[in-house]
Amino acid sequence: MRIMGLDFGSRTVGVAVSDLLGITAQGVETITREEENKLRKTCARIEELIREFEIETIVLGYPKNMNNTVGDRAEKTEQFKEMLTRRTGLPVILWDERLTTVASERILMESGVRRENRKAVIDKVAAGLILQGYLDSLKTGDKE
Repeated sequence: MRIMGLDFGSRTVGVAVSDLLGITAQGVETITREEENKLRKTCARIEELIREFEIETIVLGYPKNMNNTVGDRAEKTEQFKEMLTRRTGLPVILWDERLTTVASERILMESGVRRENRKAVIDKVAAGLILQGYLDSLKTGDKE
């Protein structure tokens, strides 16, 4: 069983996929789009990756505010979740992603990735962190 992790942003979607055992997450790619509301090609690419990796579940990063409230970005994520559910027929789980971009930036800096190269991979790394958090919770039974 493979699980897909997504970091949904205003112009990008970071994609990560679990290994077959559901133990580790690996970043796959960052899907970019010209305009925030133009999601047709983004969804089509996600559907291709679902078929390619035989995905059974999607974990979608949920960008709550630090005070646990739901803002504009989280509302757009909820709408994207509904779209994914309709288009793929797969379960889509919202997963708290607070601070994953900060953690991704730190990982890339510590790995020696130059500033100008970080932007291209930061969403893919964030998707990996979101998915890894979910996978770890399955092992410990600590679902959010």
